[in-house]
Amino acid sequence: MPRRRIGFWYRLAAVICKPPLVVLLRRDWRGIEHIPADGGFITAVNHNSHIDPFAYAHFQYNTGRVPRFLAKSGLFKSGFVGAAMRGTGQIPVYRESTDALSAFRAAIEAVNRGECVAFYPEGTLTRDPEGWPMTGKTGAARVALETKCPVIPVAQWGCNELLPPYAKKPHLLPRKTHRVLAGPPVDLTRFYDQEMTADLLKEATEVIMAAVTGQLEEIRGEKAPATPYDPRRERVEQRRRTQAQTQRGGQESVQSVQSVQSAQEEGLGK
Repeated sequence: MPRRRIGFWYRLAAVICKPPLVVLLRRDWRGIEHIPADGGFITAVNHNSHIDPFAYAHFQYNTGRVPRFLAKSGLFKSGFVGAAMRGTGQIPVYRESTDALSAFRAAIEAVNRGECVAFYPEGTLTRDPEGWPMTGKTGAARVALETKCPVIPVAQWGCNELLPPYAKKPHLLPRKTHRVLAGPPVDLTRFYDQEMTADLLKEATEVIMAAVTGQLEEIRGEKAPATPYDPRRERVEQRRRTQAQTQRGGQESVQSVQSVQSAQEEGLGK
């Protein structure tokens, strides 16, 4: 299937965004040979800075296969940004609504048209203290198994040094390097033609995230933790710690009151 032409809006976005990216970031991009020349496919990318979608889009724009990102629906509503999001073919995500699944349908349609859909499977900026990929959400796996398209694992590093996760001010100097490594397609064939249960999607997602993490290990030259950071598990553990602290605080308060009462009783008895 032929690739979709880049189009006016993507070229305009490139004219606006590429110059500052070139000034702010050196480039060390590898694995471009793994980006399919034709046909629909998915890229699964780690997310560690608010600016890495722009830097990653720059990387893939240069391959000739522009990505269609899943983005918050509010960005599509009005103004220049909304026009650019619609014009570049990005895919709106309607969270917590009856249209929540429309993004996955649109992603499947885009892949079947021969386009690339870029997924951030983590769903948000990583909260791992060392910047490693977290556990992933199942959207990329769902689209991949529905379409049987190639899934290209992509790791990136460097934008987080320019603008760390959740930071408000960039670290401009010294000039940072945006490192990207795209790997060969993830083998998901053992999951094909099976019932798409929650367990199956979870396992396929873990395979995808392991491939992305492996690419990042190569970029960083170090090993990732054996168990990926899981935000849900961390929230549960945080609640347990809070409850335990509250219970200890309550017990200490009771003990303190009892001590005061005991002292008062001893004083009255003298």
